[in-house]
Amino acid sequence: METISDYFGCLVFDERVMKAKLSSNVYRSLHKTIQRGTKLDPSVADAVAAAMKEWAIANGATHFTHWFQPLTGITAEKHDSFITPAPDGGVIMDFSGKELIRGEPDASSFPSGGLRATFEARGYTAWDPTSYAFIKDKALCIPTAFCSYGGEALDKKTPLLRSMEALNRQAMRILKLFGNTDVKCVHTSVGPEQEYFLVSKELYEQRKDLIYTGRTLFGAKPPKGQEMDDHYFGVIKPRVAAFMEDLNKELWKLGILAKTEHNEVAPAQHELAPIYTTTNIATDHNQLTMEIMQKVAASHGLVCLLHEKPFAGVNGSGKHNNWSMATDTGVNLLSPGETPYENAQFLLFLCAVIKAVDDYQDLLRISVATAGNDHRLGANEAPPAVVSIFLGDELTAILDAIESDKPYEGAKKTNMKLGVDVLPRFPKDTTDRNRTSPFAFTGNKFEFRMLGSSNSIACANIMLNAAVAESLKIYADRLEGAEDFETRLHEMIRKTIKDHKRIIFNGNGYNEAWIKEATEKRGLCNYRTTPDCIPHILDEKNVKMLTGHGVFSMAELRSRCEIQLENYCKTVTIEANTMVDMAKKQILPAVQSYTAELAGGVAAKKAAAPGVVCSYETGLITKLSALTDQIATQTEVLETAVLGLNRAADVQEESVSIRDTILPQMAQLRALADEAETLTAEKYWPFPTYGELLFGVR
Repeated sequence: METISDYFGCLVFDERVMKAKLSSNVYRSLHKTIQRGTKLDPSVADAVAAAMKEWAIANGATHFTHWFQPLTGITAEKHDSFITPAPDGGVIMDFSGKELIRGEPDASSFPSGGLRATFEARGYTAWDPTSYAFIKDKALCIPTAFCSYGGEALDKKTPLLRSMEALNRQAMRILKLFGNTDVKCVHTSVGPEQEYFLVSKELYEQRKDLIYTGRTLFGAKPPKGQEMDDHYFGVIKPRVAAFMEDLNKELWKLGILAKTEHNEVAPAQHELAPIYTTTNIATDHNQLTMEIMQKVAASHGLVCLLHEKPFAGVNGSGKHNNWSMATDTGVNLLSPGETPYENAQFLLFLCAVIKAVDDYQDLLRISVATAGNDHRLGANEAPPAVVSIFLGDELTAILDAIESDKPYEGAKKTNMKLGVDVLPRFPKDTTDRNRTSPFAFTGNKFEFRMLGSSNSIACANIMLNAAVAESLKIYADRLEGAEDFETRLHEMIRKTIKDHKRIIFNGNGYNEAWIKEATEKRGLCNYRTTPDCIPHILDEKNVKMLTGHGVFSMAELRSRCEIQLENYCKTVTIEANTMVDMAKKQILPAVQSYTAELAGGVAAKKAAAPGVVCSYETGLITKLSALTDQIATQTEVLETAVLGLNRAADVQEESVSIRDTILPQMAQLRALADEAETLTAEKYWPFPTYGELLFGVR
């Protein structure tokens, strides 16, 4: 009987395959590149390419592709076969080191935000040897970066790798000061928890809104939603269990460490969580996970919905980004130690994160900003749009004691000076988890909970890595020139706690009183929508930090501002146009037909029994007739407003118009249509209801 260990990673050109297929010299060179990020020796490229080709063909591959992550938010690939003409009229299977290292896909139709003209089609893909190649759909997929002819990043992997290197560079400076000379590099690790919905494919195909936008634009509340809390961690239904079984197998073949699966809070909602891995690999794996979820679902007659808010009235779907820093020697830098020096080092890295989140809270909010996530942030299933950090009562009390130089009750000694007296041991997980916090410390990592379910995790981790790198740089600059390292360290940690404690909040993030306190008393940002926050990526402090660490160029930042606003505008415009289409062609005809049936019934009754009073029917006819007129009017208003967007001077003005005009009008149309749904006979309603969608998978 085949076991998981027999096929785990069987479609990945991983360490096991490399050792078996490469010479010892080639393997050592490539391994050094993978582990330490050093440049690949070009002389080994042909040997690696030959081994990859041999392995891929043996596993059924006929093509290869440079697999990359453009600014569309999904992945892209162009397949080339291994075949090359032979002199005798046949073919040979060929794949060179040059083809492995670099490709040249057409870049003209990918978003660039003004980085190049549309007619300038040339773009380049460059192999990322730190992320393993894999086989998917009979193609050898080579993870790559994607850039323009002029060298600007047109993807999400390139700035992610830059941010990881920036953090590594600054963290190494700090570790050297603590005497850690055996460490060669520091990397960040991520474990992204992925939430999603499963609905019947048959029902999905009857809803234009799900097909075109990924979410329901209409839908009255069903008799039952998530009120009973009976779905969360409940028994997994057989059809869903079969999907999860096949999903796990496909993910495991690709070396994706799918670990945990369960029902989530909302009906038809579920979650998958992997084991942590290096950030750029975790990003690749999460993109693959979302793609494979949808493929496997289709094979089970299901559709996997990854929209942040596919249904109103029940929880939307997020993606919790569990982030930590570790050395190549296996030390988690966010894990408390056993000695005073280890704990001082832990506190410094902890403070670096606190400072980073406070200084660049706007960038973290920007990193999760999408039209879909705007519906979720601030609702009672997701963190608020205000960024804050949860540390737990005990760790907060320790920081308070350090700040004030007062005794901490848990300490063996009263003096809290770092490196002189023994700091208290920091027990892990002594505080309950705070599910309302956007950024929560959970023992040896931080859980960034604001990401939407369809987001690429690259965006959040780029900003987080870069911001923490900036904190570490400031610390290293100060400590490297200190005459008394311990005194300077102590003073710096105290100052960080004092200057940035406003970002620490251990209470209920859903409480309106907190939002008021955060914005009015603490001065924290509250960017509720995408148009509110995106332009701030070009604020002077953000540009200085991101360009200073080489994560983005100024041109790349401008392009991302433009692209994100364009994406927001296009997304909502498609939704508005879909609403107009559904209202005109489905909802209004359905309500009119039912109204006509009611009117016919009244006429028949009166003909059979003159003078009879049909109060129920006539009352319902009156309500439906009024709603029909209101829906028709509001549909016309919305359609006219969408056409008016063409008059916007630029994409920022257009995004504000959408926020202030289009979305409120969409909400009005939905309210009218949803009321009509509750009054219309079931057989007349033109598409599946919430009750059918949410409880239709058995």
